[in-house]
Amino acid sequence: MVPGQECHWIMPREGGMKVDGIVFATEKIIGDLQGTKAIEQVRNVAYLPGILQASLAMPDIHEGYGFPIGGVAATDLNSGVISPGGIGYDINCGVRIMVSNLTRPHVQKYLEQLVNSMFLNIPTGVGKKGSIRLSKRELEEVLIRGAGWAVDKGYGWDADLEHSEERGSMKGSDPGHVSERASKRGSDGLGTLGSGNHFIEVSFVDEIFDDEAAQSFGLFKDQVVFWVHSGSRGLGHQVCTDYLRVMRRAVSKYGISLPDRQLDCAPVMSDEGKQYFAAMASAANYAWANRQVLAHYVRESVRQTFGESPESLGMHMLYDVAHNIGKIEEHLVDGQKQEVLVHRKGATRAFGPGHKDVPRKYRKVGQPVLIPGDMGRASYILKGTEAAMRLSFGSACHGAGRALSRTQARKTISANELREQLSNRGVFVRSATMKGLVEEAPDAYKDVGAVVEATACAGLAEKVARVRPMGVIKG
Repeated sequence: MVPGQECHWIMPREGGMKVDGIVFATEKIIGDLQGTKAIEQVRNVAYLPGILQASLAMPDIHEGYGFPIGGVAATDLNSGVISPGGIGYDINCGVRIMVSNLTRPHVQKYLEQLVNSMFLNIPTGVGKKGSIRLSKRELEEVLIRGAGWAVDKGYGWDADLEHSEERGSMKGSDPGHVSERASKRGSDGLGTLGSGNHFIEVSFVDEIFDDEAAQSFGLFKDQVVFWVHSGSRGLGHQVCTDYLRVMRRAVSKYGISLPDRQLDCAPVMSDEGKQYFAAMASAANYAWANRQVLAHYVRESVRQTFGESPESLGMHMLYDVAHNIGKIEEHLVDGQKQEVLVHRKGATRAFGPGHKDVPRKYRKVGQPVLIPGDMGRASYILKGTEAAMRLSFGSACHGAGRALSRTQARKTISANELREQLSNRGVFVRSATMKGLVEEAPDAYKDVGAVVEATACAGLAEKVARVRPMGVIKG
C-alpha cells in the first residue's frame, strides 16, 4: 500500500486488476489491516469487468463474502457487471433515526419501562415471526412500494418518506423475479428485528460538532433519539442465495475471469443481471417497509411509556439510509456525468450539499450519514460532502466494523459480565438470547470514533453529533 493524499492508501494496479485499490484509513488502521483477507478482497474486486476509477474500501473494512465489508465499487452499465457479493446477503440492511423533544434526565426515570415495552412489542431473534401476515398480493405490494405500503397501512407518517433514501422505495423492483421460497420467508417477517448486529437503541445526544447541521437535522444536546437497525430478513437472504447460483452459471456463460468465485457476477445489462437487480430492489423495498413498521412499534412503545402521542413528543424521522445495496446513480467519471451501478457493501450513501437526492430540508448542509457504533460506547451522525462525490461515488463508512469474530467474542466475556459492564456504563439491555448478546459485546467491535475520524480525514463525511446509548434491545 502506497500513501496518497491524507488518509488515502493506494494499492497500485497489477496483474489482472482493471483499476487501483484505494483504502480510506489512518496509518494505524492501515497497519492493522496489512496481511488480512480484507485487503486481499480489495485487490480482488479490482478485477471486476467494467469497474470504474478504483476498488474502494472504507475505514471500517473487514472480511466479507466476495467484497470486503466496507467495500464500494462502481461499474459501467454497458461493460460492467453486478455482483451479489458486492451487496451482501442482508440486502438493504440499514439504519434509521427518529428524533424527539424528550431529554435524557426525563427518559432516564422511565428507561427500563421503555426498553421492556419495546422488547415486548418488537419480535426479536432468529426466525422470529411478526404479527403481520402478508398474502401473496400484499407481499407483492410491499416489494414494489416499500415503506410507502407501510405508511398507507397506518405504520407511520407521510413525512417519514420525505426523510428516507429513495423515499423508502427503490425503482426497478419486480416481485416476479423473487423466488417462491424467498416470498414464503417474507410472508411473516415484516416488523421483526432479527438477530446478529440488528438492534433498537435509545440514545442521547452527547456532543454537537456542527451547530448549523445539527439545527438542520433537529438535534440538540441531551436530546433522546431512537435508532432502528435491521434489513430484509429471510427474504433478502434467500434472494442473495438464489442469485449466487444464477451468477455461478453466468460467469461461465459470459466467459468472465475472476480471482475469487465469491465475486460471481453477470453483466449489468444481461438477462441474469437485470433479473438479480429487480429481485434485489424488491428485497430492498421489503427492508424499508420493515424498518418503517419497526419505527411504528418504537413510537407506540414510547406512547405506552409516557402516555403522550409520538406527534406531541416530536418523534420525527431524521433519516433512513441503506448500507448494503446496489444502485444506479449519476456520477462524474473522468469529468463526464455518467449513470453507473454503485455497489455499497457495508458502506453508506453520503451525498453532499446541493444534491437533488438529498431531502430539501437538508440540502444546504448535506445528507445525514448514520454511523452506529456499539451498545457500550457511542454512535455518530455525520453529513455527506462534495468531496465524497468525487472520491468515493458519494459513499462513507457504515459503522465500527468487527474486531473479533462471534466465536472469539463468546470466549472473551460472559453474559453476566457483559450485563454488569453495560449497567456500569448506564446502559439497560434486553436480548432474545445471551449468546447473541455476548457476540455483540462492545469489545467485539473497533472503536467507532477512530473510524469516524478516518472518514472525516479522508474527506468523505463530516461530524455533526455524537450520541451515547441508554437502552438497547437485541435479537
